[in-house]
Amino acid sequence: MKTLRVLAVCIAASAFAAPASAQVVNLSKMPCKEFVGLKPEAITMLWSWLYGYYADQDADPVIDFGKLLAKGQALAEACQKAPDKDIISVAEDIYEK
Repeated sequence: MKTLRVLAVCIAASAFAAPASAQVVNLSKMPCKEFVGLKPEAITMLWSWLYGYYADQDADPVIDFGKLLAKGQALAEACQKAPDKDIISVAEDIYEK
């Protein structure tokens, strides 16, 4: 439960944080080794983006923080096992379930 609160605070804080510089990231070209080397705030932001990206278009606007965290952790574990694969290829197997 504490982990979920921390995750929720991180997501909320990242929503209000001003970006240091504008950046465009092509996740289909980002290797897993780069992803796992990101700062925790950036990883959390990508987890959240992927969670929404793979959500059903007609789904209710609900965030299940337990599911978000579980899928994010599964992605991190899968990326550690396949550091040269791009993050989208790895994410598809996890988020489309």
